[in-house]
Amino acid sequence: MNNIPELLVASNNIGKIREIKYAMNGVTEKIVSLKEAGIHLSPQENGQSYLENALIKAKAAAKYWKGWVLSDDSGLEVDALNGAPGLHSSRFAGINATDADNNRKLLSNLSGIPENKRTAHFRCIAILYHSQVGYLLKGEGTCEGIITSSPRGKNGFGFDPLFLLPSLRRTLAELTFEEKMKVSHRARAIATLRKKFETMKPLYLAS
Repeated sequence: MNNIPELLVASNNIGKIREIKYAMNGVTEKIVSLKEAGIHLSPQENGQSYLENALIKAKAAAKYWKGWVLSDDSGLEVDALNGAPGLHSSRFAGINATDADNNRKLLSNLSGIPENKRTAHFRCIAILYHSQVGYLLKGEGTCEGIITSSPRGKNGFGFDPLFLLPSLRRTLAELTFEEKMKVSHRARAIATLRKKFETMKPLYLAS
């Protein structure tokens, strides 16, 4: 089985970093965030796909890190909004928008639309990148749900308080962290990525 001595998570998002560290536990001896590695950067995510944005972040981090980098990009795609906010989820209400700002705009845009027409899904692309070989592996995950008419729950981040899981009748923000990590788009993307990595032929790249 492959093992990564040390892994950098190319993100400044505290919630995302926590989820990635949890999902990659056991694959690597040490996982650090950009802040923990002393790397200060926030590259412009101007790609045309989640994969392109993940690569932009990974390549930017790799300039300061000689080993393995894990990067991801994700978004909420609402059917009634033709897939919006999608790639622009984190800045849906503006460049410096807070989670609350984005949630308010989403609810405003869906005003008057009945629950059975408020179907949506989260999508995540996660990649492993190495400075010596570049882009290596990709994992993708989705999570299906319905957008509620008002926020519910105090856990999670982003659009979690508005994203209802029909089978559980709870939003992602009403789940415990461990429950969320069994069903979320990011957990599924990283599980796929992890499985691909662990079943590869042994790698002998220096970190």
